[in-house]
Amino acid sequence: MHHSLAQVQLVPATREHIDALLQIEQLSFVTNHISRRSFRRFIDHSIGDFNVALAGDKVVGYAIVLYRRATELARLYSLAVHPDWRRRGVGKRLLEQAECDANARHCLMMRLEVKTDNTAGIQFYHQAGYADLEIRPEFYADESDALVLQKLLPRFTAKELFMPQQRLVPYLTQTTDFTCGPASLLMALAHFDIQSADPHHEELEIWREATTIFMTSGHGGCGPHGLARAAHKRGLGAEVYVSETGPLLLDSVRSAAKKTVMERIQHADIAALKRAQVPIHVEEYNLPQLLEDLQQGKLVLALISTYVFDESKAPHWVLICAADEHYIYINDPDQDTLPWQSPAERQYLPIPIATFRRAFGYGKRKQRAVVVLSPPK
Repeated sequence: MHHSLAQVQLVPATREHIDALLQIEQLSFVTNHISRRSFRRFIDHSIGDFNVALAGDKVVGYAIVLYRRATELARLYSLAVHPDWRRRGVGKRLLEQAECDANARHCLMMRLEVKTDNTAGIQFYHQAGYADLEIRPEFYADESDALVLQKLLPRFTAKELFMPQQRLVPYLTQTTDFTCGPASLLMALAHFDIQSADPHHEELEIWREATTIFMTSGHGGCGPHGLARAAHKRGLGAEVYVSETGPLLLDSVRSAAKKTVMERIQHADIAALKRAQVPIHVEEYNLPQLLEDLQQGKLVLALISTYVFDESKAPHWVLICAADEHYIYINDPDQDTLPWQSPAERQYLPIPIATFRRAFGYGKRKQRAVVVLSPPK
């Protein structure tokens, strides 16, 4: 039976829709199909917003939007329309509803990925106001590339959003559990045109130079003084802002012997910075200072606690790339283990300022540290 677009209804997906959803998947995509188990998980656990388009009792399309905790970034995980219903406005209705749902959750931006050879899909999103962000090489299971697109949602305008006039700071994923600092520094180095011939090797070299040896009960991470020393060695301008004098990150280390080693390492880094005349400021690094530094083309390595984002109390380095009166935009080097997360969600990730303030700092005493990076002179 033929139905017009006016008769198409959008409703939340249920298990009764799964067989039809699987058919649409097979008809719409060559690779990276969503499985029955994944559809069921999205439905049963209310992961994100999952709507289907119904013409009568027939499923003719669907859209899934996912959200990341403590951020205002939405991801259009998948949108597909049955071939018999394409070019009739169903996809547009699903996309508009997806954006409406994300806007209701106070999201700032919607991002998505499309195969670079999917010209019809790219044109569809361009017409809907999405802008090209970058290419992700070998993103899909068949090793084809993905185009990442992004759109500011309706309650914001481009004028309200500060994004640097220069090119986007490139994104790099850390390759170990303990190299968030080196990976963040490598992103800054690449942005300032100091390229590494072998980033994976350089990531570990920076870690060896900047590590505090021991951190909490797990792997050893990097301290601010060591990262500033590594940045200075590679030609960047660096300034350190810390909340207290001397070594940091000792509170959660119970072993007196480990604390002694960490203190010795950090005292050596501090002494080296002083010899190199790299400024070390023992003072609060506030939002006005951050905005001023970013406006001057600098980037900021910041130490945060991940508790606000995933309820794990781990110290973590991120790279602040931009900020405005509402948001801090970070490149987060952490590789999420969730299968529906992608690197596109960790580049220029919008963090509400209030959320970032809760995350900025580590430990019971909220020890704060940033390394302000500037281009080579």
